[in-house]
Amino acid sequence: MNTVANAEQVVVARNLRKAYRTTVALDNTTFDIAGGRIIGLIGPNGAGKTTALKAMLGLTPFDGELKVLGYDPRTQRDELMNEVCFIADVAVLPRWIRVKEAIDFVAGVHPRFDRARCERFLANTQLKPRQRVRELSKGMIVQLHLALVMAIDAKLLVLDEPTLGLDILYRKQFYQRLLEDYFDEQKTIIITTHQVEEVEHILTDVMFIRAGKIVLDAPMDAVGERFVEVLVNADQADNARALAPIDERALPFGKTVMLFDGVPQAGLAGFGETRTPGLADLFVATMKGTYA
Repeated sequence: MNTVANAEQVVVARNLRKAYRTTVALDNTTFDIAGGRIIGLIGPNGAGKTTALKAMLGLTPFDGELKVLGYDPRTQRDELMNEVCFIADVAVLPRWIRVKEAIDFVAGVHPRFDRARCERFLANTQLKPRQRVRELSKGMIVQLHLALVMAIDAKLLVLDEPTLGLDILYRKQFYQRLLEDYFDEQKTIIITTHQVEEVEHILTDVMFIRAGKIVLDAPMDAVGERFVEVLVNADQADNARALAPIDERALPFGKTVMLFDGVPQAGLAGFGETRTPGLADLFVATMKGTYA
């Protein structure tokens, strides 16, 4: 029997490679994911993030070495999926399905689904068992999705663009309830999303992927220590550039924002106001291709 303690690695990937004809989706990709963490796997369209998730879930063949919860997804997928919950975007719920039928379906396919827990959550909503998805508001669909997710006692939860198509209110509700009512130190969550700024506050770790390669892999607290953003005064721009910022962008009134990697904050304070960059700004700088 395979067991994974919280302190151990939930995912161990070495030299993963996956190509679709002339397109390389994973290019000798290597990474580890520890237990009890919330990881943001973030990249532009075509970067390889969905392919990486499919490899972890045993949904696509690949070259290289990969263990998820101690299992090889290629040969032990049935055992692995007993420990994993995978949720794609909320739009994938069939519009014809009734609330009760959605619950019945998940109960039938996942051995760790707790129907009583699901129904307790739904009791605090306006959802009715015979309502069809097409009759539900976006907010009610979020509630149904949350009920299904939080009733599965999985060691690994994989969310691929889980709030796609929802407005900001319901996106925030989804992530906040996930954090408050589902996550604990025995669970690991992997999230892919384009709304970087909306998941930043719940992530413990971030992985940026570009052209099939992991270009940043770090705990969020290390990101705050490593990267510094400076609002550079016009008369200090040349001096600041001498320290090789990884990115810069112009602001009105002659100001320039420069992003530095590994330069002590104390050494940058003389150039202007310093601050920790937002994850979205760091992502844009990384994806420009001049920094890896």
